[in-house]
Amino acid sequence: MGSGKVTVVALLLCLSLGVIAEDPYLYYNWEVTYGTVAPLGVPQQGILVNGQFPGPRINCTSNNNIVVNVWNKLDEPFLFTWNGVQHRKNSWQDGTPGTMCPIMPGKNFTYRFQVKDQIGSYYYFPATALHRAAGGYGGINVHSRALIPVPFDNPADEYNVFVSDWYNKGHKTLKKILDGGRTIGRPDGIIINGKSAKVGEAKGPLFTMIAGKTYRYRFCNLGMRSSINVRFQGHQMKLVELEGSHTVQNIYDSLDIHVGQCLSVLVTADQEPKDYYLVASSRFMKQELSSVAIIGYVDGKGPASPVLPASPPDNTEGIAWSMNQFRSFRWNLTASAARPNPQGSYHYGQINITRTIKIVNSKGQVGGKLRYGLNGISHTDSETPLKLVEYFGVANKAFKYDLMADEAPADPSKLTIATNVKNATFRNYVEIIFENHEKTIRTYHLDGYSFFAVAVEPGKWTPEKRKNYNLVDATSRNNIQVYPNSWAAIMLTFDNAGMWNLRSEMWEKTYLGEQLYFSVLSPSGSLRDEYNLPDNHPLCGIVQNMPLPAPYKA
Repeated sequence: MGSGKVTVVALLLCLSLGVIAEDPYLYYNWEVTYGTVAPLGVPQQGILVNGQFPGPRINCTSNNNIVVNVWNKLDEPFLFTWNGVQHRKNSWQDGTPGTMCPIMPGKNFTYRFQVKDQIGSYYYFPATALHRAAGGYGGINVHSRALIPVPFDNPADEYNVFVSDWYNKGHKTLKKILDGGRTIGRPDGIIINGKSAKVGEAKGPLFTMIAGKTYRYRFCNLGMRSSINVRFQGHQMKLVELEGSHTVQNIYDSLDIHVGQCLSVLVTADQEPKDYYLVASSRFMKQELSSVAIIGYVDGKGPASPVLPASPPDNTEGIAWSMNQFRSFRWNLTASAARPNPQGSYHYGQINITRTIKIVNSKGQVGGKLRYGLNGISHTDSETPLKLVEYFGVANKAFKYDLMADEAPADPSKLTIATNVKNATFRNYVEIIFENHEKTIRTYHLDGYSFFAVAVEPGKWTPEKRKNYNLVDATSRNNIQVYPNSWAAIMLTFDNAGMWNLRSEMWEKTYLGEQLYFSVLSPSGSLRDEYNLPDNHPLCGIVQNMPLPAPYKA
């Protein structure tokens, strides 16, 4: 028998026996505990994962199956969410209060999800209370499969860099301030991988490089409210990836990274072998906050120069500078990779828009307390996760759909506190406009999706502004910044069934209502579109003792 026939017979035998190879599994066991941290020199209660801050890194490959057993050793309910992981057909694993019951103190839950058709730089963080202000975060690095070419040579090594603002008040104190109706105010400093230092204070290198070699730095901004600019002393950065999209490889002296955003740069060790500073500084604040870390050369001799690279311009000029940098980010259309790409088309600009949703953020007072909202609705979580009550057919007992209109009211600062859930038609191609009338920047994230960030401009949006959209090579990403008194436009297909959180990445604003959920239901109720409730999924609230619904079928 010829070798080709043997291969066919073997394949048919495997299929008849049900032997179908799955993508590889990666297993993690995490303990979430309190621990004393002092990033700015003030001891306080931090949140550690396996005793680490930042937490352990998930290093995986496109299509890998990830299994994370999380033990909650805190004294409060807790959830992880996986920022940027799309959880195709599987919002059950998204880890937001709208999709699953929290992990109670002393209990564990095992997340099971697949990084399906994704590559890029992402992260996990706590989605409960003000836990994000205490740490509990870490990186998710998704690599391309071995046979898929990457548009740059393999780096000598890759490093995760988490920049963020930091408050010296503990997370419980910050929560009490917000619950009392006041703002938490400006942060106390900037940290890099859980530490802060000024020139001359940094001890030992954060990372090392060998002269002549090139390294990949994956930056993420895990802060509470501050946009942060990063730059290397004496070294340029080549941008190669932004939230799952390979980019046109432009060179930058410094890069703005807004809250919640991630990107990858290549840095070549092409300078005199000695120490250099990595600088992270706040943006669009009256008083700049900054921190440094040492990047050392192996066998290098000499300390870093005390002269730091200058910050980019700030205030009005700085916003224009940052907008122009946003416009320079372009999708690398010639790169091979998993492409989070609506309807499988490179020509996203030619798809007919079926719906335009215009969202205006605002703040106001409700009962004398500070609240934030979108189109006049300030979101509050229901007692039972939204996805559960919808799955059990009792959504009417927890919330009303579409309280928030597709257009902002005349005065969006008149806020109504309610559970904010909008219906989205499965597989419709939509345009979402974010309009920010306030003096502070916003960033927004949408779980379950990537979208095309087609425009950011000053002023107010009108339909005529569509002529300025980038309809050719806008990056596909999951976060978008909206500058003060400006607007941003994104496009996406609602092709991922589930309950998905759209939120401000400024966690104070999210906690006080600047978020909503999109309910994306498949009309067929089929396993082809959405997975069933997992067997290990905890039940709580009004569905706790209800009989399970009939499962979806193929």
